[in-house]
Amino acid sequence: MQYLQHPAMALVLQVAIGLAFHNWWAGALIASAYFIGREAAQAEYRWIERFGGGLRRNLPWWGVFDMRVWPKLDQWLDWIGPIAVTCGLAAIMTQA
Repeated sequence: MQYLQHPAMALVLQVAIGLAFHNWWAGALIASAYFIGREAAQAEYRWIERFGGGLRRNLPWWGVFDMRVWPKLDQWLDWIGPIAVTCGLAAIMTQA
């Protein structure tokens, strides 16, 4: 159940944008970008805590890409899930 929360929230946001502006790809982009940004920020904080001595100024530009701060499956699924479902819905809605 926990793995479905972010994709479900992304779909709700995408549907709202898709219906309001008739642009399903824009809805996919906005919803996915929100979750990508959220997870990237959490990865930055993990890096700062583990390797940066608790100081944000010690975070290098590549800190978010350090695989050592992405050890759990749910951290990956929290951004991959929204991308997959919103792109899938956008593809379906633009076929019609």
